[in-house]
Amino acid sequence: MISLPRRALLLGLVASSSGCAALGALENASRALPTYELTPVAGSGGARRAVTLVVARPEAPAAISTDRILIKPDPLSVAYLPDARWSEEVPQLVQSLVIRSIAESGRLGYVGSADGGPLPDVALLLRVDAFQAEPVAGQDAVPVRTALSASLIRDSDQRVLASRDFAGASLAASDRPADLVPAFQNALGPGLAALADWVARTV
Repeated sequence: MISLPRRALLLGLVASSSGCAALGALENASRALPTYELTPVAGSGGARRAVTLVVARPEAPAAISTDRILIKPDPLSVAYLPDARWSEEVPQLVQSLVIRSIAESGRLGYVGSADGGPLPDVALLLRVDAFQAEPVAGQDAVPVRTALSASLIRDSDQRVLASRDFAGASLAASDRPADLVPAFQNALGPGLAALADWVARTV
């Protein structure tokens, strides 16, 4: 049986050790990582219509719903780039890019998030199905893949006007952030422009 003084000492050591571990975890979590963002890509120009569009925050799997850059070496594995992060969580990043891409096309009266603004005529619902690098063993180049699913809903009667998928792929020279981030831009960019044009034609 452990005597009271010795037991107190052991408990103190355990508490101290746990506190140090927790402090170390907090320090690691708060360590600033290099931060990256992507840029919107406007669709083609055209006549402006007095349509109000809101873009809802996209749905996404848990592995994608983070500000870390997702690495999937195989369909069942999840990892993240240790030395880089996105400027915001991927669903919010995609929402912002889609809003700005559609708005910069200049073909709708108002484009914004569902958090504010006028009552919408149409809502754009999005789902992020892929937003990741997919390295292949033995290869320096790293494939990058993005995939969005979009549906346009008329607000007055909740009718689905149209649905479409937008997928893209690119190849990064390496797994360094300086190579991966432009590959994400190249994979996503054409889809943003195509989505903006599709929305303008459909609403």
